[in-house]
Amino acid sequence: MSADRDFAYGAAAGFLGDLLLGDPRRGHPVAAFGRAAGAVERVLWRDHRGWGALHTLACAGGAAGAAALAASLVRRSPAASVALTAAATWAVLGGTSLGREARAVGGALEAGDIEVARERLPHLCGRDPQALDADGIARAVVESVAENTSDAVVGALVWGAVGGVPGLVAFRAVNTLDAMVGHKSARYRRYGWASARLDDVFGWPGARLTAALAVLAGDSPSGAVRAWRSDAAKHPSPNAGPVEAAFAGALGVRLGGTLSYAGRVEHRPVLNADGRDVSVADIERAVRLSRRVGLLALGVAAAARSKSGRSGRSDRPSRSRKPGRAS
Repeated sequence: MSADRDFAYGAAAGFLGDLLLGDPRRGHPVAAFGRAAGAVERVLWRDHRGWGALHTLACAGGAAGAAALAASLVRRSPAASVALTAAATWAVLGGTSLGREARAVGGALEAGDIEVARERLPHLCGRDPQALDADGIARAVVESVAENTSDAVVGALVWGAVGGVPGLVAFRAVNTLDAMVGHKSARYRRYGWASARLDDVFGWPGARLTAALAVLAGDSPSGAVRAWRSDAAKHPSPNAGPVEAAFAGALGVRLGGTLSYAGRVEHRPVLNADGRDVSVADIERAVRLSRRVGLLALGVAAAARSKSGRSGRSDRPSRSRKPGRAS
């Protein structure tokens, strides 16, 4: 079995594992990485970009290096290689947990229990839930589902296609570091700069693929393309912009506008201004679109890995037998 086939089978098994099991409540590998990164931060933290870059290199580089070592140890065993890829894929994907959290908030809103919805919202995003009414919470959920479809599913599969198990692990490590130290607080404005910039780089291809797949999988392909082209660049995030704009157009809703983060108010441009206001029912539509996009991304990643594997084999020079040697 070739390495590209190992990846395809392993990624599909890991995707299925996430679909069936979601994230464990305890002992998640990403949580263990977060604790280790926190310990490194306590040793290295200085209000300086250079120390933050060292933190990023130590944590993300260490995780990717460990994954590369593990992949090299199982390289000669197809079964072990598939199992390692499946375990890594399951560990780095978060699509099922994303859908569960979104539906939990949606269910509370449908039941008219806005307080429960506000309690659940921080599991999805950093918005100030007390500043939101039911429609505002629904919009926040849809935006979070859109952005995290790229961060929690598609981006990881893209880097898995590029780099196998080390690519999967590196993407999740970088994305986790950005969530931990990449925000613009007084403590992390300098220290988290490297993590935030690296996350922008790692997230770039996955965000564009997510937007493209939302065009294919959504209810309004033309609306998704139109919103992506006209509104993506207005978003302050270079990667969230294409994804949220494409989802807005695909679902026929308006996203963006005034947001509140821990008392800090942001006025973001409206995405897909011709759409309607988000309703509670759009949460389920967004989750289903996210699931379709994830499945398509799995197929794209497997096909891309397979194609690169065939190309690499065709470029290798063939070994010729030496004259006079018996076969």
